[in-house]
Amino acid sequence: MTETRANTKKLFIKTYGCQMNVYDSDRMSDALSPHGYEPTLDIAEADLVLLNTCHIREKASEKVFSELGRLKELQNERRAMGADMMIGVAGCVAQAEGEEIARRAPVVDMVFGPQAYHKLPDMLARAQAQRHMHPSLKQAVIDTDFPEEDKFEHLPAARKEVTIKRGLTAFLTVQEGCDKFCSFCVVPYTRGAEVSRPLAQVLAEARGLVEAGVKEITLLGQNVNAYHGDDNGRAVSLGELAYRLAEIDGLERLRYTTSHPRDMDEALIAAHRDLPILMPYLHLPVQSGSDRILKAMNRRHTAAEYLETIGRIKAARPDMALSGDFIVGFPGETDQDFEDTLSIIRQVGYASAYSFKYSTRPGTPGANLDGQIAEEVKTERLYRLQELVNAQTTAFHQSCVGRTLPVLIERPGRMPGQVGGRSPYLQAVHLEGSTDLIGAIHQVEIVGTSTNSLVGRLAVAQAA
Repeated sequence: MTETRANTKKLFIKTYGCQMNVYDSDRMSDALSPHGYEPTLDIAEADLVLLNTCHIREKASEKVFSELGRLKELQNERRAMGADMMIGVAGCVAQAEGEEIARRAPVVDMVFGPQAYHKLPDMLARAQAQRHMHPSLKQAVIDTDFPEEDKFEHLPAARKEVTIKRGLTAFLTVQEGCDKFCSFCVVPYTRGAEVSRPLAQVLAEARGLVEAGVKEITLLGQNVNAYHGDDNGRAVSLGELAYRLAEIDGLERLRYTTSHPRDMDEALIAAHRDLPILMPYLHLPVQSGSDRILKAMNRRHTAAEYLETIGRIKAARPDMALSGDFIVGFPGETDQDFEDTLSIIRQVGYASAYSFKYSTRPGTPGANLDGQIAEEVKTERLYRLQELVNAQTTAFHQSCVGRTLPVLIERPGRMPGQVGGRSPYLQAVHLEGSTDLIGAIHQVEIVGTSTNSLVGRLAVAQAA
């Protein structure tokens, strides 16, 4: 075990789940940096460990309690060496089950939801004060409120040297929460109602990222295309935000996720038509191809409406590649409902997709529905769906062979003399080349595919 150097404090954050949690973890680190905490990749030397949790995956809370058991053992090892380790649980599981976490895991010093991490230094100070109390009186600091103040206003700007270390690509949260209340989803209960950051605040953070060397920004939101940021009393849509971000000198690529079909308005579709900076890859979940199941899910659109939206998007941007989410085995799903889902997959033709077996989430309407599907049926349906999607993904990768694509070279490759980056379609691309290529977009001829990536070579005009 590596011992912490004198007068330094080490912070280890384990991040579960979505890209928004990755962004949140970075901002937690930013919030603690002025108080002397430096990130570490070695959990064994950490003075403070934060678990930034996600409630989307099955048995999410039990995985957190299992991790806390391991951390207790590590904490005991550090104490035996005369050091200590404070432990906090953040994120959506903390928001949903804060009191239960504190009750079941006394090792935890802090429990706080996604709307409270700007108060992390204050919570940490209160938790440290609790350390001096008798064990029978010690209580975890819990903050799972939905405060009215804007947490982003209270967060310090990321230090430029820290931002540089985060690389050429960055996440930027512009919207949080959701008002859709899909019957399978916990987001409205853990992240709260839809809230959008003001336009000026988003632009300022984006400029700071670009000044630190970021070339590609992915805008984040639980329902990102519902963005309606304030601009001096006027609501700005995600489409207008994209136009404004495109004006930032040095920003070369722009993406966003995750979207809802009902919020793909004409302004956003026009932005895809007009802005080369906006990448031709869109994650647009449908969840099911059955209108009956979509209604039970409270998705507020039909399969035909989803397909019509896809048609408008592809008319504006013919080279658009689509990604989606699918849930199989939702309560009441019949064989025909499932066949309707396979049908919509065949009609769209996805470049990639995420698919899951339905599992109940306590507190959501879906948890109380009749007609729960047998586990073996869900497993068989998931296998068939993934087989179809995987074939489409393979075909999409193969369709890129022979094309020359702009690739943002981000890092050295796994093999000597190799570098890697991302295509406009978010595919990993590997090619032979010098590390001097890193940091810029290069034209790359795609010559082959591997299981999850493309193989390329520097285009002749650039290689000469």
